[in-house]
Amino acid sequence: MENFVHNFEFIKINEPQAGDSVVVGMSGGVDSTLVALILKEKGCNVIGATMSLWDKKLPLPPSVNGIRQSCYGPDEQIDIEECMRFCKENEIPHYVINVQEDYRKEVLENFKAEYRSGRTPNPCIICNPKIKFGSFLRGLEKAGVQFDYFCTGHYASLVKPNVPIWEIYGEKAPTETEIKAKKLEAFPIMITHAKDYTKDQAYFLYRVAAKTLEKVRFPLSSLTKKEVIDKAMEKNLYAASRKESQDFVPAQYLDIIFSDKKSVPGNIINLDGKKLGTHKGIEFYTIGQRRGLGVSSQTPLYVHSIDASTNTVVLAENADLLQDGLIADNWVWAGNYAPQKPFTAFVKIRLASKPMQALVEPYSIENEYKITFAQPQRAIAPGQSAVIYYNGITLGGGLIKRSF
Repeated sequence: MENFVHNFEFIKINEPQAGDSVVVGMSGGVDSTLVALILKEKGCNVIGATMSLWDKKLPLPPSVNGIRQSCYGPDEQIDIEECMRFCKENEIPHYVINVQEDYRKEVLENFKAEYRSGRTPNPCIICNPKIKFGSFLRGLEKAGVQFDYFCTGHYASLVKPNVPIWEIYGEKAPTETEIKAKKLEAFPIMITHAKDYTKDQAYFLYRVAAKTLEKVRFPLSSLTKKEVIDKAMEKNLYAASRKESQDFVPAQYLDIIFSDKKSVPGNIINLDGKKLGTHKGIEFYTIGQRRGLGVSSQTPLYVHSIDASTNTVVLAENADLLQDGLIADNWVWAGNYAPQKPFTAFVKIRLASKPMQALVEPYSIENEYKITFAQPQRAIAPGQSAVIYYNGITLGGGLIKRSF
């Protein structure tokens, strides 16, 4: 089934030009560091800014080798100092914006609550709209920083449709009353993948509002990661030789993250309800997990599902992890326009998976949509995001509620 119209195109958004004032969100990594340098060389008035997330309330141990090990933790000062050093050497003003309290409430507490409810959250997907493109930008405004664009080192690109968003779905135009009531945007800025499709950080950004994206730019959209590294090495950037952190927190620190409440042990069972062992707390398990289950079996077993109501972890063989589709809620749509009719598109259910063809259709009045895949998908995890694409353009996304 297909109901998209095809007589339209997406127009690439303009990049910052010489003389524009740009804030670069800097992490100390090679991507954002190179962004700051190439914009300065372009003639932009560059301002560096770094978020401070760590609130020192969790007793996480610091790095033993002086290298930041994760996104969240006491090692952030290593990166802040590196950003300050780089900016000083390149005569770029630099700000450190404290977002610790908002990060704790919006990201860390959500992370713990989701896992304790048997779901698998993605902290980056919450952090981007709430913190990086939310509290961080508000903090810059409070600090009196004025800028034309906010630039980051994300591998993503921005486009705009040349027809109203509802026409893409082949649907009739809403009334003026509906446009005002639902705050619809006819020509929203939309996110798509960068030149380096293997990076696909567009998946992490789907919840950032189109209104916010008006002042956002991704200068690395036309470069591959290899090209970025090569350019950084040519410019003798220290960040080019640094190992980049990938995890939210190191896995060995999860016990500390969840130490604010006592974990509740429960049963590990199979699909027939037979007890296979005991788990130490459902917050330590995710759908599709194989290692660390503490259960012996002649055939490999994986986490099939997690039932918070009975505090049980259900294991099954790999073939039993295949599901036909999912129900998702808490949707965010480009331009705030939620499609009213079924349509086919490509849907991605985790960062590491490929977008797969599926039928997307409204499911309930509670902002739920049903997604039925052309081919069964493995280990669909509640709490993760289902992101919908048309020709690589992000149409919207929601949080997976359950699979079927």
